[in-house]
Amino acid sequence: MSKETNRYDATHIEVLEGVEAIRKRPGMWVGSTSERGLRQLVFEVVGRAVNEVLAGRADSVDVALTPDGGVRVADDGPGVPVEAAGDTGGPSLETLLTRLHAGAEPGGRHAVAVSPFGSGVGLGVANALSSRLTAEVRREGVRWVQEYACGVAVTPPTAAGPATGSGTTIAFRPDVDIFETVECSFAVLAERFRELAFLNRGLDISLTDERSPGESRSERFQFPGGARDFVAFLERGAGTPVHPDVIGFEREDTHMAGTVEVALRWCDSPTERVRSFANGRPTPEGGTHVTGFRDGVAAAVNTYAREQQLLTAADPDLGADRIGEGLTAVVSVKLDRPEFLGATMGRLGNTAVRACLAEAVREHLGRWLEGHPEQAVAVIGRIVQGARRG
Repeated sequence: MSKETNRYDATHIEVLEGVEAIRKRPGMWVGSTSERGLRQLVFEVVGRAVNEVLAGRADSVDVALTPDGGVRVADDGPGVPVEAAGDTGGPSLETLLTRLHAGAEPGGRHAVAVSPFGSGVGLGVANALSSRLTAEVRREGVRWVQEYACGVAVTPPTAAGPATGSGTTIAFRPDVDIFETVECSFAVLAERFRELAFLNRGLDISLTDERSPGESRSERFQFPGGARDFVAFLERGAGTPVHPDVIGFEREDTHMAGTVEVALRWCDSPTERVRSFANGRPTPEGGTHVTGFRDGVAAAVNTYAREQQLLTAADPDLGADRIGEGLTAVVSVKLDRPEFLGATMGRLGNTAVRACLAEAVREHLGRWLEGHPEQAVAVIGRIVQGARRG
């Protein structure tokens, strides 16, 4: 091979920036070009709208799967600032739609991670990977519209007449030349939006499927009971509750720089169902919040069982496997600085969280057991009998 063939210099380096870089390597930004990557696009757009609600600037989010194969996401907030109107408060519409990470979910407990996988990359990526995108802003009595194609503005933000109400609507069509499919699963999106509504009791989010004429279906998710409602939902078909109350509490703890919400109930079932979340993101691999939850439940149950002589001096402490039989629980923490372990971010690693969760669960469950002696005996009696049989 000649020296000329082997020569490598600056002319061989390909520099890609902005929209070009995203469209050239879409998997780097949304994980894949399969349906999972397609859902990531939806989550990026929905995430901005959801955080408007959680910040108290909007009341609801409406998501629609449209007949043209696109997705429409609307909120009733104040509307994104439009530079053409002289708005300077926060990132403008064009900044959100063209800059990487601009307006992506901020850190800390006050913004929810809508996507269950990967970190938010912002509307700019969703725009770049869509063949068409239309942004409509209803702000201060004026309706503004801007069109994009493959992430590039086709028109400037244009005043299109008076606005009714306020808010922002983003309608986009994922690019068929990039994605293997542009058909989003209604069921998968509905499952995630339902989770978000359970975990954020102030959230009101709807999902409508308009793709089949005459067969439109819609679901609205709003759960004032939060994690308690989540437990009741997870228990469906799990057997008869051992006690009528869903035990639950919320607490802020400065030691872990965050808040915790826990709900639990035992049913007449051998199966344990524990779902855990950190800043709205599912943690299927558990982590310090789940370990702390189990520590706290075990401490409360064993302390009460010995105080009430439901365990003899010769009996060993009840183990987590026995205590977990028939237990349905939701453990959700929202932290200022969450530390996820692994590339999939499926496990929480914040060290202080374990002790904080254990103490909070021990105290609250312990008080509940003491205040509900008949239900406590039903719960612990069942666990003790199972342990002795085992």
